[in-house]
Amino acid sequence: MERRFLDKVEDNATVQIWSETTQREKGDSLAEGYISELWDFTRISVTQNSLQELKEIWDQWDEEVRQLFYSNYGDLPYLLDMKVDKHLFRALAQFWNSAYSCFTFGRVDLVPTVEEYMALLWCAKIQVDKVYSRAINLPTFLKKLMNITGMSEQWVIARIKQKGDNKCIS
Repeated sequence: MERRFLDKVEDNATVQIWSETTQREKGDSLAEGYISELWDFTRISVTQNSLQELKEIWDQWDEEVRQLFYSNYGDLPYLLDMKVDKHLFRALAQFWNSAYSCFTFGRVDLVPTVEEYMALLWCAKIQVDKVYSRAINLPTFLKKLMNITGMSEQWVIARIKQKGDNKCIS
C-alpha cells in the first residue's frame, strides 16, 4: 500500500517536471500580446433564486415537451434538484485561471474531468457520453457594427439592410 502511494507521488512529480520543461521549451500557449479582460478580482454571487416556480413549470409539462427540452438543453432539468454548495464554489472560483480555462494551485494546473465535476457537484445523472459545452456569448451584427464604426445604435439600425439570408450595411 505504501509503495503504491510513493509510485503515484513519483508519477505526479514526473508529469509536473515534463509539463514545466515543455512549457519552458515551447513557450506559453497564450497568444502573444494576450491581455486578460478580467478585473483584478472577480465578485461571485451565489444567491440562488427560488426554484419553486421553475419546478412547477416543469411539473406541468407532459413527456413530449420534456423530451423536446432535453433535446435542446440536455440534462439541465436535473439541476433543479441540486443543492448549491456555496463554499465549494467560492473556494474553486478563487483558483480559476480564465486564461488557461483550468484551476491553478500554486504551480500545479488542474483541469477536472466530467466525472470529477460530477463528484464535486454530487450529480450522478449527468450523461458521461455527451459533450457538454457552454454557449459563447458572441456580439450581434449590430454590436459589431457599432464597435467598428463607433456610431450610435440608432445610426447603425437605420443603415442595416436585409439581403437574402444576410444582413449588410448600406
